[in-house]
Amino acid sequence: MNAFEIYGGQALKGEITPQGAKNEALQILSAVLLTSDKVTISNIPDIKDVNKLIELLADLGVSIERINKDTYTFEANNINIDHFQSDTFKTKGGSLRGSIMIVGPLLARFGKASIPKPGGDKIGRRRLDTHFLGFEKLGAKFNYDPDAHFFHVDATNLKGTYILLDEASVTGTANIVMAAVLAKGTTTIYNAACEPYLQQLCKMLNRMGAKITGIGSNLLKIEGVDSLTGTEHRMLPDMIEIGSFIGLAAMTGSEITIKDVHFEELGIIPTVFRRLGIQLTHRGNDIYIPAQNSYEIETFIDGSILTIADAPWPGFTPDLLSIVLVVATQAKGNVLIHQKMFESRLFFVDKLIDMGAQIILCDPHRATVIGLNKAFKLRGIEMTSPDIRAGVSLLIAALSAQGKSVIYNIEQIERGYQHIDERLQAIGAQIKRIDANPGH
Repeated sequence: MNAFEIYGGQALKGEITPQGAKNEALQILSAVLLTSDKVTISNIPDIKDVNKLIELLADLGVSIERINKDTYTFEANNINIDHFQSDTFKTKGGSLRGSIMIVGPLLARFGKASIPKPGGDKIGRRRLDTHFLGFEKLGAKFNYDPDAHFFHVDATNLKGTYILLDEASVTGTANIVMAAVLAKGTTTIYNAACEPYLQQLCKMLNRMGAKITGIGSNLLKIEGVDSLTGTEHRMLPDMIEIGSFIGLAAMTGSEITIKDVHFEELGIIPTVFRRLGIQLTHRGNDIYIPAQNSYEIETFIDGSILTIADAPWPGFTPDLLSIVLVVATQAKGNVLIHQKMFESRLFFVDKLIDMGAQIILCDPHRATVIGLNKAFKLRGIEMTSPDIRAGVSLLIAALSAQGKSVIYNIEQIERGYQHIDERLQAIGAQIKRIDANPGH
């Protein structure tokens, strides 16, 4: 067991480069199964969830070569479909939410797949119905084995159809798109997710020979083709990391340049941080944040308290709400944070209150933050990270706090952020990895 020991309250300075996007990686890596040709992917983040998926692909028989630290080639020309029934797959697949993403491509190319009931973050009920209903509409037949906790899927005859999704699920849309590209006929997906990561997947599939139109909108049209070829793909930087670093700079009063951000792909994210009073400048492909002594939250035009809520893209991503909440604790002014899309994502707020933040948790979905305008620094405490995004929010809080903090269960943080301690040390953060007492 590892923990992070952090001495906060220091201004940081320098450049930091975001990693490749975790949520894009899980889709893009699964798409290599759609062709027997070689696919080269770069800017792959070196994090647990992604490495586990790469391992899973290798277990299935994909030939994988690591070209350099963030670039791999994949060749899925010798897939062992029977591996699905193995105990190894059951164990590994069950521990990784992203394993659901291999189902679409395998159904499309081989006509069958099995999947253990997936695990992942504890952030409320994240249903997989969208995936399964989509596959069924395309003609797949499901059989759930409750004893083995396995779903067996038969898709020997996938046919294009009209699908209206009950929720604009990013992974659900991606999975259905990957199943539909090789189905017979035309598939139309309405209420499709339109996140940049999904746009990246669709563009990559089109380079492989798929026929997808409507990319970037919520109405996708997919004409099935017989087969796909290899391609090269570079992943976007992780927008959640970019948002996290903007918040970190503001809270610690640091001058930071975030490199290679693909600004046009960030949507409303820079605007939301500017509403919190954070100065940030778009320079070339970078974001520059000057050292600020204070930042003031805007109000609505009529003077009422600002509300920041999450929504499907192009709305504000739920993954950054916990960051916004933490950053608001040291702003001047008040804000209502409304987490609409997931339950129990705000349950790390008690740790911030222990650190001295003024927050009223109204219910599982809403928290009112009363900004302290940096008049009172948060104080360092010992805490445990409940999920990936809350973990990084607590990390940012600790870096701005007075004194020493210890964060346990950092495995949760490392599922989503690569070498975060080393990258923060490089800009002056006092953070180090220590052995944790397993009693925590």
